[in-house]
Amino acid sequence: MTSEELATYDAFMTQRRAKILERLGEAARTAGRSASEVCVLAVSKTVGVEEVASAWRAGYRTFGENRPQELRRKAEGIAAIPQMSDARLDMIGNLQTNKINQVIGTAHLIHSVSSMHLAEAISKRAVARNAVARVLLEVNVSGEASKSGFSPQQAREALEPVLGLDGLDLQGVMTMAPAHDPGAARAAFSGLRELRDTLRADSGLPLDVLSCGMSDDFGIAVEEGSTLVRLGRIVFDPAYPLDV
Repeated sequence: MTSEELATYDAFMTQRRAKILERLGEAARTAGRSASEVCVLAVSKTVGVEEVASAWRAGYRTFGENRPQELRRKAEGIAAIPQMSDARLDMIGNLQTNKINQVIGTAHLIHSVSSMHLAEAISKRAVARNAVARVLLEVNVSGEASKSGFSPQQAREALEPVLGLDGLDLQGVMTMAPAHDPGAARAAFSGLRELRDTLRADSGLPLDVLSCGMSDDFGIAVEEGSTLVRLGRIVFDPAYPLDV
């Protein structure tokens, strides 16, 4: 971007973030919550380091990538900007076992542990690198065939085996809701919260992270207890409408 284009984009990012936080605050108040309980993750998979830096200047500190290669590229770009040392990168997309080494040590949190096979593979790589991987269990609450993840019952059954794996730090759970269906989205988010409460009771762990809610449905997610919303288009795309 030219300096003029960058200044225009910075202004857009600042104004858009204020409006997003206003909507998030309204949803939190509806649920009797504080907006400070919700982390806003900016999904940066479709933009470059320059746009991520603009988002950081607007106030975002947590970013998400869905491909390991891009996660590493963004991490390298951010590392070259000293003032962005407080920026955090999460892995939010499907993770193949042969790409785990690119993620461990780079991602602050892996949102997409979708099977015991993957959990075991992450554990093995983390132990080999003398590291601990913070993870979420990805749960297919809606039961859609197109979505990956544990079913709620499978997540309950996997809890003890996952907690027995070295090199993993289970932080909570994640889901994706059916698209363009507010009622189904609400059911998915409330189902995730109820599952988390069950897993919390069974494990004695806080499991504080409920990662759910995206650009189209984050208000509903916050009302249903989300502690981390993953926002992409609504953050970075000036053409994305705010009234969705």
